[in-house]
Amino acid sequence: MTRALRPWAPAAAALVLGHLLGAGGAFEYQIINFNFETVQVTWDPNQPSGTNLTFIYRFNRKNDRQCSNYILQHGRRRGCLLVAEGDEILNFSIWNGTQRLVTRSPWISSYLKPNSPRGLRVLWRQEAVTVACPDLPFRGLLYEVQYKSTFDREWHSQEKETCNVTIQDLDANKCYSFRARATAMESIYGSTTYPSDWTEVAHQQRGQPRDSCQEERVFPKFVLIYGLAAFLTLLLLLLCVWKLRRVKRLLMPRVPDPKATFPGLFESHHGNFQEWIKDTQNLTHLQKVEDQEPEDVLTEGLEVPLPKVEAETSAMTLTGPPCLQTLETESAGAPRRLPGRPPQGEEVLALGGFRFTMSDNSYVTL
Repeated sequence: MTRALRPWAPAAAALVLGHLLGAGGAFEYQIINFNFETVQVTWDPNQPSGTNLTFIYRFNRKNDRQCSNYILQHGRRRGCLLVAEGDEILNFSIWNGTQRLVTRSPWISSYLKPNSPRGLRVLWRQEAVTVACPDLPFRGLLYEVQYKSTFDREWHSQEKETCNVTIQDLDANKCYSFRARATAMESIYGSTTYPSDWTEVAHQQRGQPRDSCQEERVFPKFVLIYGLAAFLTLLLLLLCVWKLRRVKRLLMPRVPDPKATFPGLFESHHGNFQEWIKDTQNLTHLQKVEDQEPEDVLTEGLEVPLPKVEAETSAMTLTGPPCLQTLETESAGAPRRLPGRPPQGEEVLALGGFRFTMSDNSYVTL
């Protein structure tokens, strides 16, 4: 079918409003021309309320006739479906009984809705894809092809006057979805046309058709890289925190709680350490040597260091004969020590009336 192109006149623009508002601006109707094959005229069945409207029409100069194929909704007439014979003028009127609601004579091409493209093919050529289909049998159309991958949220579009659209820079490893539709040019048909329905979505990957692209959703590389970078950064932060805690323990060691080390010091003695020692340790006060008897000192196993010379001298003095040796030594001119004055560097220990001279390298066991 070949359609004769005609200029868009301002008078026809007034007719366009007919599908929105009828006579008096109160009656609404809509006209759709399906691919110059059928024409559908619809209106609101509730206006006017409770009535069945009558549709009278004719194409070009033919005689008027009533619609023979009404569209019904809930038992009421909602519109009329007509058979078209190319781009013609539709003269119609809608009646409510004997009252005429609207009368119009528009070109049906002003309300064109093309059919969807058929036989859609997707051809892969390295990084370019060509989407092709047979052109519809009339001119003045734009063929819009949309595509997207599994990583795209929205469709990308390209238009051409023929159904042979080439798309560049596509990744063959990704799965893509394609669809197409036809749109009437506004410069030829006006602004009240309708685009065709979308074709069925075709899925392809590496030049092979697929049932769906959802199964082959590949994890994005940049997401993996960013995830690894974030994980390594978090790991380094944790390591730094751990190192800082170790350094802090070395520089500022923790002071132990005395409550755990000294049980009862604060609970029972209110921090008085001396009272806590008396209560927890069985310690006795040492008595002075002068207050004890010699027998007590000897029974306690006290070891007192004495110089060897002084010990021998004491033993000779007690037994008798050594006293003579002492006198001889004094007569020979040996220096005598003054009584009561211990030699320098020595100490005197008194036990039970006895006096012993001690030095650092001697001791005596009593």
